[in-house]
Amino acid sequence: MDEKKWLTEEFEANRAHLRAAAYRMLGSRSEAEDAVQEAWLRLSRTDTTGVGNLGGWLTTVVARICLDMLRARKTRREEPLEAPIHAGIADPANDPEREAAFADSVGLALLVVLQTLAPAERVAFVLHDMFDLPFDDIAPIIGRSSGATRQLASRARRRVQGVDEAPDVDFGRKRTIAEAFLTASRNGDLEGLIAVLAPDVVFRPDATAARFGTIGEMRGAAHVAEAFKGRAQAAEIAIVGGEPGFVVEIQGQLRVVVALTIADGRIAAIDAIADPDHLARLDYSILLDENKREFTGSSR
Repeated sequence: MDEKKWLTEEFEANRAHLRAAAYRMLGSRSEAEDAVQEAWLRLSRTDTTGVGNLGGWLTTVVARICLDMLRARKTRREEPLEAPIHAGIADPANDPEREAAFADSVGLALLVVLQTLAPAERVAFVLHDMFDLPFDDIAPIIGRSSGATRQLASRARRRVQGVDEAPDVDFGRKRTIAEAFLTASRNGDLEGLIAVLAPDVVFRPDATAARFGTIGEMRGAAHVAEAFKGRAQAAEIAIVGGEPGFVVEIQGQLRVVVALTIADGRIAAIDAIADPDHLARLDYSILLDENKREFTGSSR
């Protein structure tokens, strides 16, 4: 069997799974079909000799396509063309019995709730809770650490289940911790830094950020505090993936995004992202007004 025929058969074997995943992420059958078709085009242009799990590779590609579509939709402030969300599910001309069963399996109420989630939250929740992908596999898709991805999925899960999170209180507490870290870093306050860091905190820069800061991955409050002592002079508090963090812009150009994972009142992980491709996929907003929580900057 030639490679093109094999790829076609493998893709068709995965098509139903890919369409279901895309539909749950996008809430629009026509957009889901577009995402699956785009995945096929990318597959046809890709050398897959080094791909060990083609189904997993295709799921990752579809997820990234869907994430880009969700972010573009958010930027344009547009809803899917199929509104209400269930309008395109039942199509008598296209096996209505199968379509009705598919609609029931997804759950219209769930799709409506999913529409309210931020793009990264939605993708993390769908891939983990509906398709059992590990957080380590989802994290590179949405440009987050595994810990931050877990938090996004958890927050989405609570919203889907209708659990009140008291977000303002939680956000305010986390923002205070982030600001205390930033202030201590700028002032060279080693004790202040250690006070807001978890004892086993981990700092993870991507390769580009490591070159910028000449600091590699490290663990432990003392080591991380020493590394950040006297730094962060150009950093600004921001919302990174729905959580407090900070960004560094130089001459109006985004250079580094720092995502903080805060748990039990301390910073448990710090992820520095500077790779341009990853930055282009990140959701972040610079925090303007401390009291009103108004944001500016970019939303990616």
